[in-house]
Amino acid sequence: MNMNTNPQNPMDNALGSALAPIPPVKKAVPRAALVDLQEPIKSTLVDCFRQFAIETVVMNGNSADRLRKEKFEACIMKLDPGAEACMEAARTSASNSRIVMYGIGGSAQDALRFSKYGVNAIFHEPLERQAALKLVRATRMLVSHEFRRYVRIPVMTEVNIVSGDGRRFTATSLEVSSGGMSLKTPEDLTVGHSVEVSFALLTLPRIWIRGNVSWKKSKGSIGVKFELSDNRRARLKEWIDAFVEA
Repeated sequence: MNMNTNPQNPMDNALGSALAPIPPVKKAVPRAALVDLQEPIKSTLVDCFRQFAIETVVMNGNSADRLRKEKFEACIMKLDPGAEACMEAARTSASNSRIVMYGIGGSAQDALRFSKYGVNAIFHEPLERQAALKLVRATRMLVSHEFRRYVRIPVMTEVNIVSGDGRRFTATSLEVSSGGMSLKTPEDLTVGHSVEVSFALLTLPRIWIRGNVSWKKSKGSIGVKFELSDNRRARLKEWIDAFVEA
């Protein structure tokens, strides 16, 4: 009988345990609520969100109650009179107050009717798959809570503008950051034009910030870069910081 067998050293066991790989923490899959949507819109959006690893949850009938109680990262609903109850339920919910809210409608004016709820982006009707896929791709990091890489917040709200030549008009916001914002307006503004913009965002009361038109596109979209010397930018930065940390 061989008596030279060496039992495993207890220290080796301890060292082996100490060096054992730590199992990765599985990241929760973001969920998007599809609120009372019909075919073929429903199937198209399910497919678009799936491509970016975002789970869709189809809701019918008890949507407002579920948005009040369950946690979702995004919700998509038609911009019709019935949407207000669901928007109110989501924005007043402790879990979903910062939810990314998509509307389905014909124009930015549809979103402005619900601007107090902070509609983030719109799928235009009739819904085209490639356009829907492009919008989901542009906003997916916000839905997935990858805020550190996404410094611009898409949100559609009414913006009052006073131009340097004294004109007063309204525009629709597209995205906002602490350094500036993109807008849609039919007004003719040239690059370098000075403006003062005024807007409110969900929990952010109305603010005024000076800036200059930094770019312009043919379809009526412009970019406004805020003046660094305008200290009122700090309130917007605080709101954005709170939004991405929530």
